[in-house]
Amino acid sequence: MYFAHAQYLYLLLLVPLFPLLYGLVRWLRVRRLRRLGDEALVRELMPHWSSAKGWVRVVLFSLAFFFFVLAAARPQIGAKLSERETRGAEIMICLDVSNSMLARDYTPCRLDRAKLAISRMVEKLEGDRIGLIVFAGTSFVQLPITTDYVSAKMFLSSIDTDSVPVQGTDIGDAIRLAVKSFSAQSEKSRAIVVITDGEDHEGRGADAARQAAEFGIKVYTIGVGSAEGQTIPKDGSLLKDKDGNIVVTRLDDSTLRQIAQAGGGAYIHAGNEEFGLNPIISDLRRLEDEKYSSVVFEEYDEQYMYFLAVALLLLVIEMLIGSRASGRKFFER
Repeated sequence: MYFAHAQYLYLLLLVPLFPLLYGLVRWLRVRRLRRLGDEALVRELMPHWSSAKGWVRVVLFSLAFFFFVLAAARPQIGAKLSERETRGAEIMICLDVSNSMLARDYTPCRLDRAKLAISRMVEKLEGDRIGLIVFAGTSFVQLPITTDYVSAKMFLSSIDTDSVPVQGTDIGDAIRLAVKSFSAQSEKSRAIVVITDGEDHEGRGADAARQAAEFGIKVYTIGVGSAEGQTIPKDGSLLKDKDGNIVVTRLDDSTLRQIAQAGGGAYIHAGNEEFGLNPIISDLRRLEDEKYSSVVFEEYDEQYMYFLAVALLLLVIEMLIGSRASGRKFFER
């Protein structure tokens, strides 16, 4: 089962509070009654008041609230594969996952800030196809080109610096892999977005971007980091080189500018507020849209109405019970 608005499930924490609050009110009520006189005599003066019914009502209300929250969270089941035709561009994101992306000149670190920006970008896409490549010393396709934005965010959340076993930063390898990863349906509206600190250890990024441009693919670069440099926290301490010196990672924006220029795109320095993806998306909107056929998970079967019906039924029963004694022993203390 999938919840479309899972954030509402936090409201379930309130469910046990209702009986606790009611018990507290009852306890205070008993204390006040004892001040009036003998407790048994006071109860005889109120023969139509039922003590047990109060508990039954609060339990029914708590259950009704429980099912209301489940309904608000929109439970869904039965997702299936279906084919959909869309129009838009194809975008391959190349995300640097080398150790230098753990530097904390962004909050909470470079990598997490980049993942957040990509996630927000995915939410704004409409018909565009997106793919995800992670790279360090080598590159891997984390997510093939798709319009399944739910899967894109799921794959994105699992990325960390251990996603690629070989450390280093080979931007050229990532760009070449991205060029090969576009679909056969795409010919015009294609772009590669490289998110990195620019420390291209292999120095082949500009050549790879130039080759991509020859295929009509724009290459954009987003520089993450600062020229002043930052240390790299790793496993509870600061990362050191083979000589025992503390490693300081600095943004190499000149390399990223060269790559973007060679790829016919643009270079943007990422900020904490505006990371740089929004201007790139605006530029991509000017590309000629292409029609794609894609297979995605969709058509969830909504289940909220059943939970809502149970909640309403429980509330009706709760109101019908009332607070007066019925004369049956079931409701007597």
